Amino acid sequence: MTQATGNLVRQRTENGITTVTLSHPERRNSLSMAMLETLSDVFTAIEQDSETRVVVLAAEGHVFCAGHDLREMRSQFDSHEFQLALFQQCSKVMQQIVNLPQPVIARVAGVATAAGCQLVASCDLAVAEQGARFATPGVNIGLFCSTPMVALSRNVSRKHAMEMLLTGELIDAPRAESIGLVNRVVAADVLDETVYRMAATIASKSGHTLKIGKSAFYRQLEMPLSDAYEYTAKVMAANACTDDAQEGISAFLEKRDPNWKHQ
Repeated sequence: MTQATGNLVRQRTENGITTVTLSHPERRNSLSMAMLETLSDVFTAIEQDSETRVVVLAAEGHVFCAGHDLREMRSQFDSHEFQLALFQQCSKVMQQIVNLPQPVIARVAGVATAAGCQLVASCDLAVAEQGARFATPGVNIGLFCSTPMVALSRNVSRKHAMEMLLTGELIDAPRAESIGLVNRVVAADVLDETVYRMAATIASKSGHTLKIGKSAFYRQLEMPLSDAYEYTAKVMAANACTDDAQEGISAFLEKRDPNWKHQ
């Protein structure tokens, strides 16, 4: 079923996969305040949706996302209150993606710059077509990409992140793959096939187990080694006592397909 959310975002759910599509190509799918508020509402609803096991984040047009709407920002030059609210709202949306119980795959066609690059980096996985390009070009206009830096620096090495942030130059999709910003680069004509095959593979797993694993992954990243092992041992012990883990183990030993309860 396809659902329109205002005129900025489209949403479709099929076979446990929800596709969220930025649909404002005439403004290069920029992250205006209205777009960010719409995305926040969409992700809030998806978080509570038991049918959704994987999210695909896509975009219409030749630009995946050009970052913030600079015309909107210029119209509010005299309002520090608006500028702060804008970047706080953007930060909220990026954290919502990370904190969603469902894995999120970015389907990247075209250019992803500034907060658009941040959007890609915030997703758990990303697949790009060969013509995609990425940049954090804020330095070129006197506005350093400080909030995009948060997601970028948690995905690629420090020196690669600093090179993108300090030069503001576009990198191509193969370069983005080589530094870890995206998982795969494929021809444009197989982009959807690749994205949805990956999504279907993930959606075939236990939804409850995916939720446990995604949450634990991000929590342990910031912990010292010994704390990370102590935390994940407790997570695995609790996970082992769930219905789906016991079903999965039994199915493996009995050489049959598991029948997930997603709980």
